[in-house]
Amino acid sequence: MRIAHARREEMREIDKVHGGAGPILFKSLWEKKDFQTDWWFVHSAYLLPGGGIGHHRHDRCEEIFVTVDNAAQFTHNGRTTQVEGGAAVPLRTGESHAIYNHTQSETRWFNFNVPLPGCPADSTDFGDTRRGAPLESADRLPIGRFDRRLLEYARLHQGKGEVGRRQLWGPQDFRSNLAFLTHVLVPPGASVGYHRHQGMEECYVIVKGCARMTVNDETAEVCTGDAIPSTFGDGHGLYNHTQDELEFFLVAVCKEKGVMDTTDLGDDLTKR
Repeated sequence: MRIAHARREEMREIDKVHGGAGPILFKSLWEKKDFQTDWWFVHSAYLLPGGGIGHHRHDRCEEIFVTVDNAAQFTHNGRTTQVEGGAAVPLRTGESHAIYNHTQSETRWFNFNVPLPGCPADSTDFGDTRRGAPLESADRLPIGRFDRRLLEYARLHQGKGEVGRRQLWGPQDFRSNLAFLTHVLVPPGASVGYHRHQGMEECYVIVKGCARMTVNDETAEVCTGDAIPSTFGDGHGLYNHTQDELEFFLVAVCKEKGVMDTTDLGDDLTKR
């Protein structure tokens, strides 16, 4: 079972990414070779105080910037706002973007990059750290918040109990084959049932807690910071065997734009 760990001690310090203001702790979790769809990479970092990703643009690929704690200043098409806690911003082709940690604490960050079909990833830097950028209202930027109050609860893929779920972004929000970003909360003793997709791939990222995750009949414990891919036809799901809530989000990419499928496999995974 493939698990990438976004552990702080395993990250390397890099400076001035895309002309950013200061250093970040960085790790590449998954790359193009790990997927069959148009994924280019899954990256993770700790944005150190005063550090970030400089103002830049992609014309042939799209990204989603995600923070899971603390705060950061997001820039989208030259507009900057301050966002507290977990948030996800879609960055479509041609849209300039940056992120800056204005606080005195570290901010955990993830980045998902998917090119347009048949295109390589690209980048144009603008030489702007966005440090000290004037702040605008958050409603001027496309920000999806990890807000537990907005979750809707139901059984998921024939799992045990009810699981909270909310799709922040869908296929209509992208020009690439990015399918969605969904926020999920699994109560103790509940599960996301065993299922598979033939035409799309996913990456699960654990935000908080631990669970027993099964991929292709192999079960392993996954915990905060872990990123687990599911490729074409992989059976997968997870069971929260702990006494604490499990919080995660997942990003999906389709083989064909907007074409999504699911086959439930009739196993709630509580016996794995």
